[in-house]
Amino acid sequence: MSSSQNNILLSLYASPQTVFTLSGISLMLGQIEMAGLARRLNYYVSRGHLLNPRRGIYAKHGYNPEELACMLYTPCYLSLEYVLQRAGVVFQYDSGLTAVSYLSRSVEVDGNSYVYRRIKGTILAQTMGIEQRGNVNMASPERAFLDVLYLNSTYYFDNLRPLSRKQVAELLPFYQNKRMEVRVEQLFSTR
Repeated sequence: MSSSQNNILLSLYASPQTVFTLSGISLMLGQIEMAGLARRLNYYVSRGHLLNPRRGIYAKHGYNPEELACMLYTPCYLSLEYVLQRAGVVFQYDSGLTAVSYLSRSVEVDGNSYVYRRIKGTILAQTMGIEQRGNVNMASPERAFLDVLYLNSTYYFDNLRPLSRKQVAELLPFYQNKRMEVRVEQLFSTR
């Protein structure tokens, strides 16, 4: 392997990211010639140095499934049951990763289930209530709560105590939905 090829692999492993797109790698390395870069990356995959979980996506061994979820379909962010389960708002365990995006789709990759639910573009573009950690975009529990209500107004929540009513009230206007406003008021009045 030439030193320039080694530099590609070393650059990827030196990065804190665990999942990469072909175009992202090209930008990181300052390389323009995509076909040659794709050939080199596919060589690394064939030698077991990298993984190729989906077409155009490359990953280190032991990659972060949350990162992959945010790379499969962009723009998107982790939300819904995945976030609410982690926050203790819903108790039913589900090992799948749920996200909102511009489309609805379910994908299975390396034994992990990724479920994307379509949400209106104006809501998706609003960044308030979304934390960005590296390649992972994740909704706050309050944002995930509102996303679930937007998609399913009759959803049952086990425990609303972890949610900040003030933050819910700050995020609610972005949804521009009177039915949701009434439902949120009902849910918090029985709290």
